[in-house]
Amino acid sequence: MENLYINHAAVLVCAIFNLALGALWYSPVLFYKTWLAETKLTEDQLAKQNPARTYGLAFLFSLLISYNLAFFLGDANTNAAWGAAAGFLAGFGFAALIFAVIALFEQRSWKYIFVNGGFITMYFTVIGFILGIWR
Repeated sequence: MENLYINHAAVLVCAIFNLALGALWYSPVLFYKTWLAETKLTEDQLAKQNPARTYGLAFLFSLLISYNLAFFLGDANTNAAWGAAAGFLAGFGFAALIFAVIALFEQRSWKYIFVNGGFITMYFTVIGFILGIWR
């Protein structure tokens, strides 16, 4: 563990990236209509949520996720390619697949699984790349 290196600025950028990617991914430009239909939420329900609480917790959780991956990629030999590969493996192989298992038991649609699982996989892959390149 003495060779462990965490770039705290990169971790912070990765946490912010979660919100930025989410804003694009779940926007009308990409998957908003599909996501809204598959969650069976209404725009009125979304309007009633507390944005400070939602975005605050989302950022906190994203920071924890980013630190967690940074610890796994903290070796001095980590580079952009290994970071992206490790991010993909963690995102798809762990996070998106367990999300899919839960969604299957909740009887969610494949569209729901693909939209959200795709976001998870993309997020982990990109933050792995960021943590790998920004040494």
